[in-house]
Amino acid sequence: MGYAEKRATYWRGRYKIEDGKYGTVTDMTGAVVKFATKREAKQAADTEEVTVRRGTWRDPGLGQETFGQYASRWYAAQDLAASTMQNYRRHIEEHLLPDFENRALASVLRTDVDLWEKKEKAVYAASSVKTWRSTLHLIFEDAIDEGLITSNPAARRRGRGKRAGRYRDRGPEKVVTDALGILLTAERAALLSGRDDEFVAVVLKGYTGKRWGEVVGLETEFVRPGGFRVEWQLYELDTGELVRCPPKDDSYRSIDSMSWLTSLVVDHIARTKPTPCPCHGRVYVFRGQGAARNGGHQGAKLADVARLAGVSNGTVSNVLNHPDRVTEAMQVRVEQAIADVGFLRGGEVSEHASHWRRNGFATWLFTPAVSGWYPKKAPQEARPVPLLGEPWPGIPVRGRNAGGRANACWLPIAKGLTPHGLRHTHRTMMEDLGTEKVLMDERMGHIDGSVSARYAHVTAGMRQRLILGLTGQWEAALDARLMMSPRSPVTVLDALLQKRGLIVG
Repeated sequence: MGYAEKRATYWRGRYKIEDGKYGTVTDMTGAVVKFATKREAKQAADTEEVTVRRGTWRDPGLGQETFGQYASRWYAAQDLAASTMQNYRRHIEEHLLPDFENRALASVLRTDVDLWEKKEKAVYAASSVKTWRSTLHLIFEDAIDEGLITSNPAARRRGRGKRAGRYRDRGPEKVVTDALGILLTAERAALLSGRDDEFVAVVLKGYTGKRWGEVVGLETEFVRPGGFRVEWQLYELDTGELVRCPPKDDSYRSIDSMSWLTSLVVDHIARTKPTPCPCHGRVYVFRGQGAARNGGHQGAKLADVARLAGVSNGTVSNVLNHPDRVTEAMQVRVEQAIADVGFLRGGEVSEHASHWRRNGFATWLFTPAVSGWYPKKAPQEARPVPLLGEPWPGIPVRGRNAGGRANACWLPIAKGLTPHGLRHTHRTMMEDLGTEKVLMDERMGHIDGSVSARYAHVTAGMRQRLILGLTGQWEAALDARLMMSPRSPVTVLDALLQKRGLIVG
């Protein structure tokens, strides 16, 4: 049985764990409980000894490791795709450690996590906070598996602590467009870049539903008669490195192509004569837009600081711009790396862009094309794309006093549309054509795990109907564009319009 042991000013409870080994009654934090009376200490010790005999006792010292220490061990043990590792690091460093780093695992309560989530939602999108909480949940689940804690404070209890009714944190409806919207967006993107590459890429994305990384990572060897093979993608890390990796969820597939789309891409390859890129040694269909516009200082880059400090680019950015979002220890660590490499703000090196950057493409080409406005980018506010109205649909004006020399601007095509929205658009176009679900899933790279899906198979007839339907939508879009103006400043579209004009004329 347990016994009470007299200390200087209190009693403590002692109980037998095994032969020659005794434990002391502690609270949830692992601190020794100081009893005022011998009887209270004896009763608590007896209770603990009963749990030992029943086999339900656990060492009170477990769970006292700090969240920061455990998260570091947990991250180091992961062996996942570079993109996933990058995301986990960002979640942990930028959103979990500031609140939980020095907390013992066992001391983190459900209410602590709920308060953290409420605070994050006041600053960030609910969908992002949901992702970060999922990472927190995963870390605590693995801590449970290791026997460090007994319950997961990040687990959600259904219907508890929420208002009744529809889910209030749902995201906005995804913006989509149609066949004409794809064509007009592609034309404007090409006008903004000053070349045909963006026209071909936007049309390809809109009519195949490829993911962004699959378009950027399309190699010439996978452009084949009648279709495009998806074997690889290029995933952009925070460091700016583009990693050649398998498509998302291993969605290897062949996408049937219309003859006009295949010709568009093949002619583009013949015209541009792409050569192996210096980063992967592969020949890609598309290339980046000229040289990266990051200033001329030939000093250390932000990515160099992140690499030396062993943190993400986002963490370095927070230290420079939002120091209140990172811990003091993290600030010291990053500031030391900044001093070591001699980093200066705005000092990124200009280098040739072998591939598009997702953010650069979306910010300076795609968003202005669909909305008619350049987005806000400090120190400049959002502003309309300045245009010379002739020839139609207008030529973007660049250089000093561009706004003063412009005489027109674009109306929105589909304000809020994103490059990924073209993937949603393609699925919507197939729905409109009455395409069978099994073929839509195959084309999009989705997996339907239902029983009924095991009995559904793609036929040649399904493929032919879809090809004819998409071709009809393309031709209708060209006809509508012809009605607006018979010519285009974009060379490849101008040739298509003239050819179509001969057919319908």
